Order: sequence, then C-alpha cells, then structure tokens
Amino acid sequence: MMPAPATTAAGRPHPSTYSGRPELVEGHGTLPSDAGRVRRSGPGATCAVDVVSDYAAFVHLEAEWNETVERADIAHPFLRHEWVRTWWDAFSTPGARLYIVVVRAHGRITAIAPFMREVVPMYGVPARTVRFIQNDHTPRSDIIVAAQPDESYRAIWHTLRADGERWDMLQLGGLERGSDTQRVFCELAAADGCAAGVWRGSDSPYLPLTGTWEEYLDRLPAKFRSNLRNRISRLTQLGEPALELLSERGTIEASCEEAWRLESSGWKREAGTAITCDPAVHRFYTTLVERGTAAGWLRLFFLTVGGRRIATAYGASFKQRLLLFKTGYDPEFATGAPFKILTYLAIREAYRQGFLEVDFLGDAEPWKREWTSTSRGHDWLFVFADTLRARLLHSIKFQWLPELKRWRA
Repeated sequence: MMPAPATTAAGRPHPSTYSGRPELVEGHGTLPSDAGRVRRSGPGATCAVDVVSDYAAFVHLEAEWNETVERADIAHPFLRHEWVRTWWDAFSTPGARLYIVVVRAHGRITAIAPFMREVVPMYGVPARTVRFIQNDHTPRSDIIVAAQPDESYRAIWHTLRADGERWDMLQLGGLERGSDTQRVFCELAAADGCAAGVWRGSDSPYLPLTGTWEEYLDRLPAKFRSNLRNRISRLTQLGEPALELLSERGTIEASCEEAWRLESSGWKREAGTAITCDPAVHRFYTTLVERGTAAGWLRLFFLTVGGRRIATAYGASFKQRLLLFKTGYDPEFATGAPFKILTYLAIREAYRQGFLEVDFLGDAEPWKREWTSTSRGHDWLFVFADTLRARLLHSIKFQWLPELKRWRA
C-alpha cells in the first residue's frame, strides 16, 4: 500500500514532501522547464502537470493519449481517446468544461485524469463538481496510469487541491472495485482532511474463456443446454442460424439502421432507453462507428436466420476480449430466443479466435447469469472538499439519507 503523504498538524502536505503549488497550464504542448511541477523528495522524482481545458488541445493529444492507454495495459476501449472524445461530442452540455489533468515525467505522459467540470444540483444544493468524462454509456472508467503511480496520483490530487477555482465534490464513477485510484484517493483525501465515501455500483458479469468450447458447453446446466437445443431447432425450421460479424466501417455504417431497429424493438423503445430514442445517444453510437473502426476494435454482430437479421449486438474486440454493450432482437422471433442464440454463437466464435474473455458489461441481468457466475464489481467514489457546502453535501449523502432509509425500513 502506498504510504500516506507526510502532513503538518493542519493536515496539509509537509513542505519537505512537496515544494510549491502546481501551476495550472491551459492548453497543450511542451511546458516551460519550471511550469506545472510537483516535486517529491528524492532524486529525479519530478512531475509536470498540464491541465487541458481547450477542445483543440484535447484533440491534439490523441496519439500520446492512446499510447499512454497502451502502456497502462487497460483491457477495454472505454478510456481510449476516440471513446472519450466521442462521449464529449455527444453528451457534453453548455455548462460543462474539460478539465483533463495530464502528468508528465521527462516529457512523457505518466498519467491522465479524464476529468470535466460542471455544476449539478444535489439535494437542492448547486454542487461544483469535478468528475470523469462518462455516464451510463461508458461502462467503466478510471484514471489512466502508465508509470510512476505514486508521483502521478499525488500530482493529480495536489493539482485539484491547488486549483484557484474551487470545487465541492470529486465524483469518480465506474471504478472497478479495488482499483488503485479508489484506494489512493481515499488515503490522500483523509490526509488532507477531506471526507470521502463509496457507493456500490454494478456487478458486471463476464466469462473467462478457460479450457475448450466443448468443455465450457458441458459445464453449463443440462436444463439450459436442452433449452438451447430446442431454441436452435425452432429457428432452424425458418432457416439456418448463423453469426454475421462486421468490422469494416463501410459495412457497419450500411447496417446501422437495421441494428438500431433491432435494438429498439420491444421494451427498450417503450422504456425510452433505445438508441433511437435520444438524439445524443444516437449521435454517440453512430459517431463511434467511424472512430472505433478506424482504431480497429469496434464490432457489429447479427444473428441471421435464412439470411434475415433477427438479433444484434454492438460491441468491441479488444485485447483478446469480446465486449457487448448494446443488444436487441426482433420480438417476432421471440419463441426462438434469438439473442440467446446470438450469445451462444458469439461465445463459440470467441473460443475459436482464442479470446481470453467475454465481458457482458452493465448490470447482472438474469440472461447474463445464465452464461457465467463470474462478475466484476464497480464503485462510485465521492470526495468532498473541506468547505462548508461540501461538508453539508457529504453529510446529506452519507449520513442523513442512509439514516433515513434505515428509519423507514
């Protein structure tokens, strides 16, 4: 565990640990030799901090950003530049501002905190918030740390604390449970006298691909395997079920309208959660086709029966992992359980390609649990500044409301 920073009696970093305030530098490019630096004791332990708030500067970072993601060995595409940029292009509101903290050592990026600023109402109080550039359409998020984790985390934290534009709440959603970011920020917040709290998020099922496809199939419950055979038999009466896998931009773009139609069929359209129900969501997934295929990881799956597309899955093939994040099927074929058969064929194809994992993402819905008992937990970390408003928000969220729920129960 990383040791907590040395502090004075007032809970501030001890001057022997850090010298000076990090200077916030707007824009991008090479920093002056003494700009934006956070120093730790010891030879060579120096980081330069660049705070990017300009969109053009953010776009300019793409190559360095993705190279940092590669060095950090992140096993999903949700922190790559094209994903974060597409999210910002689709979902950012007029009051939101980029606040991306880039840490460098000897000119090379060691960490990126993909933050944004916005004021959000929280229990009737306008909360000045710094948070990840994400929402429910980004299944997983974090700070990208490729090197020097101790220095990088401390540089990000002290950049936040030294910022002249105050914030009330740091909101880090979609963190994998047990992430270093959660642990370290809790330690740094406590050392600086800032309250923190964690809310439990989703448990996302995933399937580690061990052994062979045949061995995996044999491990599934007999009743489930029997149901699969029956559903495949029903579909076969209409035509041979097959998996269609698209990876090229042109073919995916030509097929998007059909995919959106299938994804919005039935309850999703009625609940207003389908891609076509929200212009921002539609823009996000449509733009992602161009950028995700250019990066080589975006995929579009269809289940076909006699050449007719009856189910779809929008997802990614990334670092020998198959990730599924938008799914749907034609309810006309419900008796054949088309999405169950698509999942069956997709897992078989993942085994054939030698993949390591199929990640179902999202919540632990019953249909996902049919394929695996393994899940990956996620949490939301909230850190509150040492201001009166922030202390009030922390009390409401982590003391008054839980106590009210217990009282009502």
